[in-house]
Amino acid sequence: MFAVAGVSGRTGAATADALLKQGEKVRVMVRKPEQGEAWLAKRCEVAIVDFDQPETLTAATKGLTGAFLMLPPIQGDDPVAAQGAMLTKMVGAIKRSGLKTLVFLSSIGAQHPAGTGPIVALNRAEKALNGLFPSVTFLRAAYFLENWIPSFMPALETSELPFFGHTHLKFMQVCTHDVGVAAAQLLAENAHGTRFVELAGKENWSVEDVAAVLTSLLGQPIKAVDRHVETAKDSLEKMGMPPAMAALYADMYQGMARGHVSFAHPHQVMRGQTSLFDSLKPMV
Repeated sequence: MFAVAGVSGRTGAATADALLKQGEKVRVMVRKPEQGEAWLAKRCEVAIVDFDQPETLTAATKGLTGAFLMLPPIQGDDPVAAQGAMLTKMVGAIKRSGLKTLVFLSSIGAQHPAGTGPIVALNRAEKALNGLFPSVTFLRAAYFLENWIPSFMPALETSELPFFGHTHLKFMQVCTHDVGVAAAQLLAENAHGTRFVELAGKENWSVEDVAAVLTSLLGQPIKAVDRHVETAKDSLEKMGMPPAMAALYADMYQGMARGHVSFAHPHQVMRGQTSLFDSLKPMV
């Protein structure tokens, strides 16, 4: 049996569904009982887990074959520090579980200790979890295509899809469905030792490619628009993002623009199988 975190979000849900399709038994971890009802209908076990109460995470992962875990998103004045405190609790909890196999959701650029915005927290997570169990896999996912979702309604209103960078350049992106399929496969492999698997979508896509697919799906012309990366922080704050988060994401976009937020081994990247159209269609 495998435990899966984050099933109330897209990535965890995709991982749990992929494991079920493989015929595996699954225990989903949720914060509230009502979040587990749909999974009970799929014949999953449900564990109520509060990451601020590490004993609940220990109980949820004890005696299982493996687990898919991630750092939950945290707001606040210092999100990276808050995630660091959460990571310390997580490590202590799963150390006591006797887990054999761990697949941990990381990110493109996580090999760098700085200059990657919120991804810095995942660099620290990789260091803390490295070698902790007989099988540890860090799944470094490319830029999530789901990151475009908040832009869909403004795009309908303005016919523009803005991006902090060059909209014509193709870069590695991936949908969460493909992340879930890869995570399930990596859990089942139970490879010995620690490994880093870098995952991208079926092809590299530009923002112009995304805009072209949105034009088809939304039924109106959508134009990709360059925004100077130096304006990212102010623009994100004007959109309602808290200043600390805006500063982190501005740092990430700057890292992307200069090629710092990239894969460590770009010629060994694992590829998903979902097209850009099929990735974006369910989001729209």
